[in-house]
Amino acid sequence: MKTNREFDIVYKQASKVWHTPDFVLFFKNSSDHKVAFVAGKKVGNAVQRNRAKRLMRALFIEKIDSILCGSYVFVAKPLLLKKNYLELKKTYLFTLKKCSLLQQTE
Repeated sequence: MKTNREFDIVYKQASKVWHTPDFVLFFKNSSDHKVAFVAGKKVGNAVQRNRAKRLMRALFIEKIDSILCGSYVFVAKPLLLKKNYLELKKTYLFTLKKCSLLQQTE
């Protein structure tokens, strides 16, 4: 997603919103994968915000084959940087399962 309009559409018309201590997930159905990673100034300075976005991006890319198509916006929270990758992965997978965003494996 590149424009403010695309972000606003997902924020306002999200079919699923899930809050965790580490991030907030906004999801809207669409035909392809569109994703955005957001980290505000509450997360920290520029280095910390970029690290938070890199962590969320790595989690998304790792499971991209098993995630349903749609528009996703991940908003980082300050606690995200205090956890290691495995803890974040556990929270991320739990969130996707609870929101029914993982494709069913046969």
